[in-house]
Amino acid sequence: MASRTKHGKSWIERHLNDPYVKKAQQLGYRSRATFKILELQEQDKLFRPGMTIVDLGAAPGGWSQILTKIVGAKGKVIALDILAMEPLSGVTFLQGDFTEQATLDALEAIVDGQALDWVVSDMSPNISGIVDVDQPRGMELVELALDFAKSHLKPQGGFLFKMFQGDGFDVFIKNIRKQFKQVNVRKPDASRSASRELYVLARGYYNI
Repeated sequence: MASRTKHGKSWIERHLNDPYVKKAQQLGYRSRATFKILELQEQDKLFRPGMTIVDLGAAPGGWSQILTKIVGAKGKVIALDILAMEPLSGVTFLQGDFTEQATLDALEAIVDGQALDWVVSDMSPNISGIVDVDQPRGMELVELALDFAKSHLKPQGGFLFKMFQGDGFDVFIKNIRKQFKQVNVRKPDASRSASRELYVLARGYYNI
């Protein structure tokens, strides 16, 4: 129990001293993750005005907060999460499990038959700290997100998602390269160096 408490305290101290956390608070961003999508957008020019985007696992809304500014009034951002999320101007929030039919039906009503330009996901499983447990959970979540993307993306659409390095990573990347024209792997500066997380940008969905 003592080790768990020490680990918990060290995480809190690291979080409070994190320059991205402080900067997010100063700028009114909902999370430090905002800086990851800002960097990816700056580097890879992923999103444009008028696009329709679904943000999976969106709470607390750090990515949606930026996306809605990029797509503008003619675009649409749907934030989807099983957790509650405080309202965001310009963002349609749908609370539910994206693997359940009721949630998918509600999403279909929102997009009114329109295919998506992008599906984005900064989701991760509840981390136990045990790699042999966490990695399979993370891979399962990514597989589910990919299935969702394939069902909703328009031809040439894009899928941006977080993955963790480990068992299954290379095989998954090899598989997704068969389904998208261009696939890049990034490690944003705002991603903690000690974290195994990477971000995969898959563009040009073949719709097969």
